[in-house]
Amino acid sequence: MRIGHVAPLVYPVPPSTYGGTERVIADLATAQAALGHDVVLFASEDSGLERVTLLAGRPSLAGWKAQGSEPPPGLLAALEADQLRQLLAHGSECDVIHLHGPAQSSAVAESLGIPVFRTIHWRADELDHKLHFELFPKERVIAISERQAKDIPSSSLAGTVHHGIPVDRYALGTGSGGYLAFLGRMTDQKRPDRAIALGASANLPVKLAGPVDPGNPDYFERVVRPKLSANVQHVGSVTDAQKQAFLGDAAALVFPIDWPEPFGLVMIEAMACGTPVLAWRNGSVAEVVDEGVSGIIVNDMAEASARLPELLTLDRGKVRKRFEERFGVGRMAAAITALYRAA
Repeated sequence: MRIGHVAPLVYPVPPSTYGGTERVIADLATAQAALGHDVVLFASEDSGLERVTLLAGRPSLAGWKAQGSEPPPGLLAALEADQLRQLLAHGSECDVIHLHGPAQSSAVAESLGIPVFRTIHWRADELDHKLHFELFPKERVIAISERQAKDIPSSSLAGTVHHGIPVDRYALGTGSGGYLAFLGRMTDQKRPDRAIALGASANLPVKLAGPVDPGNPDYFERVVRPKLSANVQHVGSVTDAQKQAFLGDAAALVFPIDWPEPFGLVMIEAMACGTPVLAWRNGSVAEVVDEGVSGIIVNDMAEASARLPELLTLDRGKVRKRFEERFGVGRMAAAITALYRAA
């Protein structure tokens, strides 16, 4: 098939550091190309994937920021308008279109006369998505977890496919750093403060990685920064290459979310390094973490403190094996492509 992926324009595909959505798009498109499909990526010009045709306009929003000036608020809308022009010009050359980005691309894709799929890389229960399902009832939505699927009308749901990553991206780590790792945005949805508190209760160092959330910058300054010390470090955003050491050397990953996480890519990245996951029971966590094998699921801080010693005894080799069994990118690409064929 000729498959068209329409990406958001905030970050390039693949992203240099932060950008879970863009990382998933990159891995999916690359894996589909490896399966022999002709894959086209509608994305920013600072994007680029091997064996994938790039149809691009200007740099991503992050690319403009990297040039040294803060872009005006309307720049993203202008970039998206240019992308829609590309989609109008070349979308009908595809057999299917898979949307990952802004809602307005649905209007253009609908006019092409071919099957249109959408992946929502966010929670799907809020008003904007509810309205979108009503406005575009023929769009086929691929849920990224069964939890997310509950918020998608059955008439719109094409199926559920968990994320996957290349099995050779990360290798089994030793956990020799002895610290608790947290990787995610510095925001009240992700709750790095819980990771800090857990480390203090267990007398273990904590390393925090991830950007300050641009939508909630006050949280970092008010909640996280005052707790930084020799034992609690914020290392900023990390690249895929840096994640190997950051996650592989960690004794455990703490995933203390306080919102209905639709998937949680960092959990499977940690598992790929053999690092067990201690996660709060919310969103998709119970689908991703195999209790007592790849991690432990808890309901509150008291349970997290009580079960941390148990978590640290889990066999890292078995954690890695469970990742290989469940979350390889080949499985994701084959399952999504099967949904295309069914349409």
